[in-house]
Amino acid sequence: MQVLGDGAPAVRRDRPPGARSDGRSGVKERVTLFGASGTMGSQVFEELRRRAERYDLTLLLLPGDARVMRLARGLREAGIDTSRRAGIAEGRGVRVVWGDATDAATVREAVRGADWVLNTMAYISPQADYRPEVAWAVNDLAVGNVLAAICDEPDGARRIGYVHTGSVAQTGNRPATGRAGAPGTYVGRVGDPMNPSVYDEYALSKIAGERRVMESPLERWVSLRMSFIMPTDHADLMGLFDPIAFHMPLDTRMENVTDRDAGLAMANCLELRHERTFWRRAYNVGGGQGMRTTARAYLGAAYGLMGLDVGRCMEENWFGLRNFHLQYYDDSDVTERYLRYQRDDLASHAAALRASMAPGMKLLAWLCARLPAVRRLSERMVHDRFERLARGHANSPRRWYLTRNDARVRAFFGGYAAYEAIPAGGLSDSIDDDGPWTRFDHGYPEGVEDLARDDLRLAAAFRGGEWLGAVGGVGEEGALDEGADGEGLVGWHERCAWRCGSDHEFEARPSTVLRGGHWCPRCLGTWDGGRRAALEPFFAQAWYADHDPDELEPYPADGAEDVANADVAWRARGAR
Repeated sequence: MQVLGDGAPAVRRDRPPGARSDGRSGVKERVTLFGASGTMGSQVFEELRRRAERYDLTLLLLPGDARVMRLARGLREAGIDTSRRAGIAEGRGVRVVWGDATDAATVREAVRGADWVLNTMAYISPQADYRPEVAWAVNDLAVGNVLAAICDEPDGARRIGYVHTGSVAQTGNRPATGRAGAPGTYVGRVGDPMNPSVYDEYALSKIAGERRVMESPLERWVSLRMSFIMPTDHADLMGLFDPIAFHMPLDTRMENVTDRDAGLAMANCLELRHERTFWRRAYNVGGGQGMRTTARAYLGAAYGLMGLDVGRCMEENWFGLRNFHLQYYDDSDVTERYLRYQRDDLASHAAALRASMAPGMKLLAWLCARLPAVRRLSERMVHDRFERLARGHANSPRRWYLTRNDARVRAFFGGYAAYEAIPAGGLSDSIDDDGPWTRFDHGYPEGVEDLARDDLRLAAAFRGGEWLGAVGGVGEEGALDEGADGEGLVGWHERCAWRCGSDHEFEARPSTVLRGGHWCPRCLGTWDGGRRAALEPFFAQAWYADHDPDELEPYPADGAEDVANADVAWRARGAR
């Protein structure tokens, strides 16, 4: 096999139509897809339907999910009646299991007979902010159900390929400029530390779910850490109306990916069953250079499609200064070389949005472009609507300042003085040029193929802890294990014991820690980043990028509870 300079192979895709990826020609493979009704999941469904001569599909769909109508055309073509949402429905090449992924028996039925399992389900923010218990059930518990169901299948852990979706939120805030004018950290790569933003239960639950995957006995798993998945349907984009948009600093760097490109990346994993170097790793999924932008420019483009000047629709001091996520990727080209999914750029995404705009929205954009009075009136109406949201919604940074929510103001701004220094008035149209940035050190010799015990001791010390030794049998994960030998080497997927700087002991594979960026699971949700950074040089690279070393006070453990069901309260308030 030809290998590219960064270690990603030049993958060939010359398998004849109708051939199974395991070599058994003429028999279709069976794919179970979770989360098919979501923005990305529906794109995976459509992509696999285009490959119907090679794959039969099983979908697990939630009976009360209105988004199932995204799949209506494909399900009708397969002969599936969506009006009866119970039990199991069989169609031509499609099988639907109606139920909930938090129910282990339902998941086992969905996975029964599968050759592949693709998991696009997620309970995302802002809903995860409002109902974190649901986020944990879907993003963590249900993942455990899926993994258990795979292992319960005959030879499942070895035979079945599993494609997981992680999130850019796992690595947290990556500022464009570091503290005191230091280089930014806005370019990241897989292996960087898990650094969930304070009170981001979505990020925490996604970290936990991915860790389950990395620690599972599966021989063929991959985690695709998705950037912001940009809808290509204008109505879907406008449906994201929520003050979580104000959590995002305006200088945030974003390497987004369209829903259709993300769906293609998921589907193309099925082409790589025998590409040994691809499996048992996490990958960043961004759109590449052509999808890089800033939060300020992104908002300007989105409202520009409607003929509006976003600078007159929003104000600078509605937006946070830190404690979010998103970044450019230093390694999305590695993912692209495997999966060949990067088709869209910012221009093609804008064209898709423009084409999908409702007729009334197209008319408004046409009028705003030609009649300044109409544009000014529209901008005033949008501004007033957003101002009510910014001042009144419990999940809005502006409201946190007005109500003296100390913990939130500290987390998202660094304190009241930092907030008050933000210029008042509309959004500036300044261009945020990319400045210098620094790459994080992962604390071990990254080019090595085999791990020496000293490599693990070095990595653990850089994380403020200790490597306590291997606890599993050599080569316990089977043929794909990169193995250990009798000469002081430790396998990437061998179970090991570790101790963190707070004296918590835990088990994790070297691949989980070194390649995945995971560390002590008990320290993650303490919201005590200042103390952790003082103990862990690895984590300190992320934390000190936008926190002073003397910011040692932990955040209250119950600080996320103030936004519980805030969306329901806001809708009720609007109805009065």
